[in-house]
Amino acid sequence: MNQLRSVGAGKREESFAKFGVENLLDLLTHYPRRWIDRTKEATIAGAIEGTDSLVIGEVRSVTSPPKGVRRGPSRVTATIADESGRLSIVFFNQPWRERQLKVGSYVAVFGRLGSFNGTKQMANPTVDVLGDPDERPRPIVAVYPQSEKIDLPSWVVLKAIDETLNRCRARGISDPLPKAMRKKYKLMDRQDALFGIHIPETFAEKEMARRRLAFDELLRVQLVLVMRKRSIERDSIGIQHKVNGQLVARFYQHLPYELTQAQHRVIAEIEADLASPHPMHRLLQGDVGAGKTIVAVSAMLAAVQGGHQGALMAPTEVLAEQHAVGIRKLLAGLHIPASDNLFGEREVRVELLTSSVTAERRRDVLAGLADGSVDIAIGTHALIQESVQFHSLGVVVVDEQHRFGVEQRAALRNKGEDGGAVPDVLVMTATPIPRTAAMTVYGDLDVSVLDQKPPGRTPIVTKHALGDEEEAEVWADVRDEVAAGRQAYIVCPLIEESEKLEVASAEETIARLAFDELKGLRLALLHGRISSAEKESVMEAFRTGETDVLV
Repeated sequence: MNQLRSVGAGKREESFAKFGVENLLDLLTHYPRRWIDRTKEATIAGAIEGTDSLVIGEVRSVTSPPKGVRRGPSRVTATIADESGRLSIVFFNQPWRERQLKVGSYVAVFGRLGSFNGTKQMANPTVDVLGDPDERPRPIVAVYPQSEKIDLPSWVVLKAIDETLNRCRARGISDPLPKAMRKKYKLMDRQDALFGIHIPETFAEKEMARRRLAFDELLRVQLVLVMRKRSIERDSIGIQHKVNGQLVARFYQHLPYELTQAQHRVIAEIEADLASPHPMHRLLQGDVGAGKTIVAVSAMLAAVQGGHQGALMAPTEVLAEQHAVGIRKLLAGLHIPASDNLFGEREVRVELLTSSVTAERRRDVLAGLADGSVDIAIGTHALIQESVQFHSLGVVVVDEQHRFGVEQRAALRNKGEDGGAVPDVLVMTATPIPRTAAMTVYGDLDVSVLDQKPPGRTPIVTKHALGDEEEAEVWADVRDEVAAGRQAYIVCPLIEESEKLEVASAEETIARLAFDELKGLRLALLHGRISSAEKESVMEAFRTGETDVLV
């Protein structure tokens, strides 16, 4: 950076470094946050009061009341001028504007034009420092990220980028994309894209440049994900499971219904992964009711019948508890060989591990995981704590992947490195993701889709209620369904990453509904902050029909 005449060595170079710009590549990929369309610029005299206007002019004066005489909010007043007249701009509670606006600099201001004492004025407008007008004759001016703590005006960034692009123009900027690929996807070359994003002549050119540079960013993400996947396949030793064992076969026979063709197809894809010497990394996508749990259980049983263990990690305790209840019911009466048992076999042992489990129960579960007597563990983040050790973890299932980071998924996978062998990983999500998007978001995972539901399932109809009138219809529908002997549940949104807000939202919702829209119905509240015993009681009441509506 210090080789640029517009930067040099010293404070300006340090300011760029604070923005993470330490070399010319950093500089060229330090993209504008917005662009000013100077073709829509108004002169000060021509700007119309009561309208939002863009005005560019020279700062003539900047003043603020002395500290000793200030009353009320702080105020900074500046005057800018162009060939047609003067404009007063005033800022309240923004004392740093006095440092930003230097007399003689050129600024673009955008805001609602008014007047005060017969003088045109803008209050708290958006301001971008542009530099000398002779250096910005372009129809579109790029504006770069600013910080009141870092002295690096937008025009200084643009000047450095201008110099860099002009010095690169003669020898050109190499393009990593082959010409055939650029032609196929209708992309401009990289050099034109960098010119087009920083100093575009038209907004159409800027948009074409943005499209090309966005493609590059997504391609880099894809390459990193694919390289990670290839590295795992190359460097990791997997477990070659026997997928045609009796335990899995008995599980299928034990089911009270036939598997769908989609389930058969997905199970075959998963079994091929499980039987290979490389660890599986697969995304299982399917709507609610498509039968993802059956597929996940069959994968974990493939590990169990080979003497390994399965683990299912859910994002919340409530979901983990629901999985535990459902999976125990699915596996009831299913036995595996046990040499230390009088009858030579024992039931498949499924245990729940969450932060709400009692200390005594937790010790028992941890001991079972360590000695191998627990076959399937179901839990939350508690499964990846240091105190949790598996005897031989063979298959990891992660439900609702978007709630877990890659590191958390890897932490659970690393729990099972049995003599260097890495367990297989299956990620489940009910979020409908187009296959191309899934390949971008989950590029390190193969993708399987359950696109068919078991016969007899009621079709899911999704509606968006807009406004009070349509919302009232929703509550009327709920009352009608309850009157017909059915139930409803209401999911309250998580506004911020805060359990308190989540609980407050749920409590406020149930309080309102109980005294208004759903008055007279039997409502119950369920969230992650209530005790395990209370959660189980609430869920049991809903299962047995004692509760009409679960919030």
